[in-house]
Amino acid sequence: MDKKTLNELDFYRIREEISSFCQSEESVFMMQRLEPFSSPEEMKERKALSREWFSYYSASSSASRIQGWSSVYNTLKSLKVQGFALSLAQVYELGQFLKSIEKITLSIKNASQKLELNNLLSLLETIPDITLPSSLIFQIITPEGELRDLPSIRAIREKIAGLNQRLKALLFSYTSNQKYADILESTVPVLRGGRQVLAVKSGRRSSIPGIIHELSASGQTVYIEPEECVLLSNELVEQEFLLDTEVRKILFELTQNLSPHAQNLKESLKIMEKLDITSAAALWGKENGGIWAEDAGEEDTLRILKARHPLLREKAVPIDVSFMKGKRVLIITGPNTGGKTVTLKTIALFVLLNQAGFPVLAGEGTCLPFFTNVFADIGDSQSMDESLSTFSGHMKNIARAVNYSDQNSLVLLDELGSGTDPLEGSAISMAVLDRLIEKKAFVLITTHQGVIKNYGYTKSECINASVEFNSESLSPTYRILMGVPGESHALEIAKKSGLPNQIVKAASQYIVSEKADVSSLIKGLTKKHSELDELTKNLTEKEEALLEAEIKNREKELELKEKEHKLNKNFQSESQEFIEESRKKLENLVRILREGEITREKTLGVKQFIADLENEAEKIDQSIEDEEEDLTLARLEIQEMSKNRVSHKKTKKKTSNKEALKNASTFAFSEEDKKRAGASFTVEEELYFRPGQDVLAGKAKTPGVLVSQKGKGKWLVQLGAISMVMKESDLILVPHQVSTLADYEVCYSGESASSSSRPEFELKLLGLRAEEAIKRLEHQIDLCIIHNFKNFGIIHGKGTGALQQTVRDYLSHCSHVKDFKFASPEDGGFGKTYVELY
Repeated sequence: MDKKTLNELDFYRIREEISSFCQSEESVFMMQRLEPFSSPEEMKERKALSREWFSYYSASSSASRIQGWSSVYNTLKSLKVQGFALSLAQVYELGQFLKSIEKITLSIKNASQKLELNNLLSLLETIPDITLPSSLIFQIITPEGELRDLPSIRAIREKIAGLNQRLKALLFSYTSNQKYADILESTVPVLRGGRQVLAVKSGRRSSIPGIIHELSASGQTVYIEPEECVLLSNELVEQEFLLDTEVRKILFELTQNLSPHAQNLKESLKIMEKLDITSAAALWGKENGGIWAEDAGEEDTLRILKARHPLLREKAVPIDVSFMKGKRVLIITGPNTGGKTVTLKTIALFVLLNQAGFPVLAGEGTCLPFFTNVFADIGDSQSMDESLSTFSGHMKNIARAVNYSDQNSLVLLDELGSGTDPLEGSAISMAVLDRLIEKKAFVLITTHQGVIKNYGYTKSECINASVEFNSESLSPTYRILMGVPGESHALEIAKKSGLPNQIVKAASQYIVSEKADVSSLIKGLTKKHSELDELTKNLTEKEEALLEAEIKNREKELELKEKEHKLNKNFQSESQEFIEESRKKLENLVRILREGEITREKTLGVKQFIADLENEAEKIDQSIEDEEEDLTLARLEIQEMSKNRVSHKKTKKKTSNKEALKNASTFAFSEEDKKRAGASFTVEEELYFRPGQDVLAGKAKTPGVLVSQKGKGKWLVQLGAISMVMKESDLILVPHQVSTLADYEVCYSGESASSSSRPEFELKLLGLRAEEAIKRLEHQIDLCIIHNFKNFGIIHGKGTGALQQTVRDYLSHCSHVKDFKFASPEDGGFGKTYVELY
């Protein structure tokens, strides 16, 4: 991408800010040369790593950061140079680099036991084995960088220590002797030329035989090395030279041993740079409340929610910009100083940051497409060096965009059509937009040209937007209104800025009626836009009220049926008395048979009576069971309607819980399905009725679990929060896992069949987007209901508080939740929530 464009859009300033979070000089160097990636795969890899770093840092305030290291790039290059020997400082720097690798690897592995850090673990696994180089280095030096007391230098060090002790004792014999008190200027030996000497008064120099090393500036003091010390100092110099030679030999051997590992160490450095850069992006995002934008697919388009330009900090007013499907051109109009250019630059900057793998300061749900190029014409392009006027400068930038853009390009045109005659400027602007629409480029423009506002309504690919203006305070609100063009409000702003009223009134007289008509049209559209929003709100409230009324009516109907069922049960009790009386008659018949002659007619009479009795009992039992089943299913349906109403109202999901349950209940294979599945479907032959077996119950195929057998051919089935006895003929056995079927995927509350079939004691939502977190939470609650699991915890972390608030909003409106509260400080505090179900 063009460096001039990146600079105009402040990409380099934000990149510089993020680089301050890097822990090493080399990472800072690489970060300051990082530009938006030209490959979507590279972008996604960097974003995935940064997201996991964000989860890692959010999980604990004491999470270990990457340990910084000094630059080792040149040192690694030198390892291959023939005859090169590392210095002790270079060895220490290499050792610190290897320690940094070991520490962060251990920290990430430990954290991965609680967090999903698969991408970080995979990248760390690509680091070559550094065990041997690390061992070689720390055999030579201590963790503090000092040379160890190796056998080859121990004797030399001991001899040097002995010589120093003897030299110190000899000098002390001079300084402590009262005989030399009038001869010495000082009782403390000093160092001159690397040798220890005595400060002697100039007039008494002959009193201490030795070598004069230096005179003081005044000439009053002579620095003499006594004769007895000369031999000791000479021997000390010789031993220090031997020590230095031995150390150089040790370091040379170490360099030769490390040389074969140079390439592996270079690869490790590249990986550590990538880890440090993605870690810095996560730390910057955490500090500034950033998120990672979703990647726009074929069905998605550009959507920015609660966007804040990073350079405006707390002054930024969050803006929302959403493109509808099929729209490629956004035309932003409105007053000066209203935020049009800032909106343009914010959208473009977010695209660049996203494609560099960085977070953006926006709300969850922000979605950005991938662009191969970005063209921008922003600000005054006048250049005296190139003899370009303002208009010529604009045309040069626009011509480049028109000539080189394609369907994967983002084009930004600020104040399109300005700098020349308004009529000609508008004509050029519309022709340019025609060409860009033809090339299917993604275009964002700002303008004051009324003709272009009308152009936006005539083209299906365009969408108008405006910056809101408060007509009472005569100032912009900096909010973006999608679908409505804006007025420039030049007269109002001029008046507020101090232009005399006479001039403002005169200017208003020059405004032609056509212009006034356009202004009236825009005002009318703005009013209609507000009315439409209010109407939509009212319709939603009415829909909620109708649904609530329907639920109440069904509940009343269900209560009547339950009363009827109770009466039928009473009738069943009376039937039991009838059966008891019939049994007595049967006993009398048996007695008669025993007393009298057994004839065929008597035998047949007894058998017929018994058969009639059994049929009557079965009919009554069947009727009662059918009623119980119908009532249970009706109660389930009402519960799902209530759940759906709350979910739709609070979470605004496109798919309601009832629809999700319906989708989850469609597990039934035809003969054709079984044929397609082939051998993998043989698992069905092993299914049989047993406690814990998953089933689909009744005509609605409601998912359930067998609890226990309640007689021949009958089972107690757990359906959500309700248990009921059902016949085997009304149940369909389903396998616990069907992931072996390549053509099928059974879903339950948004989770795949491979997900856990039992609730978790602690549900971990760290690092998930709001929509994914709610799906996981819904699935957890459904499993808890099925398995009669009343209490569990949710680990959502603190972070920016967005995920925490999303979870608590959902729990506060979930009909199955009895109570919820934050965990105790020792168990996670505000980063964890306890949940209790009914």
